[in-house]
Amino acid sequence: VIQQGTATLRKAKKTTVKTCLDNPFVFQWKTIDGEDMHFILETLEERIKHTGLKKIESPRKKKRSLTKKQTERKCDAGTNELPKEETESHQQKPGWTDVSIRRQLAIGVNEVTKALEKNELLLLLVCKSAKPAMITTHLIELSASRATPAGQVPRLSETIAPLLGLTSILALGFKKQSDKFTEAIAAIIPKIPALEVPWLQYRTEESMAYADTDSSENLEPEELAEVLGDELTSQKQKHMESNRPDLSNVILQPLKIKKLVPNPDKIKKPPRKKKKAFS
Repeated sequence: VIQQGTATLRKAKKTTVKTCLDNPFVFQWKTIDGEDMHFILETLEERIKHTGLKKIESPRKKKRSLTKKQTERKCDAGTNELPKEETESHQQKPGWTDVSIRRQLAIGVNEVTKALEKNELLLLLVCKSAKPAMITTHLIELSASRATPAGQVPRLSETIAPLLGLTSILALGFKKQSDKFTEAIAAIIPKIPALEVPWLQYRTEESMAYADTDSSENLEPEELAEVLGDELTSQKQKHMESNRPDLSNVILQPLKIKKLVPNPDKIKKPPRKKKKAFS
C-alpha cells in the first residue's frame, strides 16, 4: 500500500532498440607464425639498419627553477661544456634522417589506407597487437581489391618501431617506387598467404608471378629483385588487361539485420552533486 505524499508511481520506460544492416561476411587476417615470421622480421631489421632510416625527435626541455647556488656553479663551470651540447644539438636535427627513403614507405594505418586507395603499395604488413581488431580489418578488402599481398605479422611493432625511432607501428607498407627495399620485398612476398575475399575469388598475373618465385627456391635474392623489377615496369599494362574479376563463383548472401540495444545492462550514471549557492 502506497501512502499519499510518500511516493509517486512512474511508468516503466520502453527499451530503445536501433536496427541497422550488418555485413554477413567476416574478415580475418591470416597470421604469419613460426619460421616465416622470424624470417620476415630478420630481413626487415637488416634492411632498416642498412639504410639507417630513423626519426629523431626534438628533446623536450623542462623548465626548472634554479637556486642561487646552482646558478653560481654554472657560472663558475668551464666553457668547454657549452659547445659540446651545441654541437650535439646541431648534429642531430629533428626529423627523418633520409627523406627520400621515408617516402618509399607508408607508416601507420591512415597513411597505408591512402596509399592503397591510390594503388601505390607492393606489400603490406600489419601488426597483430592492434586493438581493437577493427582498426586494421578494412585493409583486407582494400589490399585484395588492389591485388597487393598483405599479411599479419606478430611482434612487428615491437621489433621495427624502436629501429625507426617510433613508439608503435600498426601497419607498414612498401611503395612501388622503393629502390632500397626491392630485395626485401621479393624475399617476403612468397612467405605471405593469399587473402580470402568472397567477391574477389580470382588471381591476377602479378600474384601468379609471385607464386612462381616461391617455387623457384634456387634463385638468389638479387635475381628475385631483378624479376620483381621487370614485373614493375609492365605492371600498368597488366592492371588494365588482366585485373578483371571473374564473378562466376561468387555467391550472394543476404544482409543481416542487427538490433542494437544501448546500455543493455541499464547501468545508471551517478547523479551529479549540485553545488550549493552561497547565501
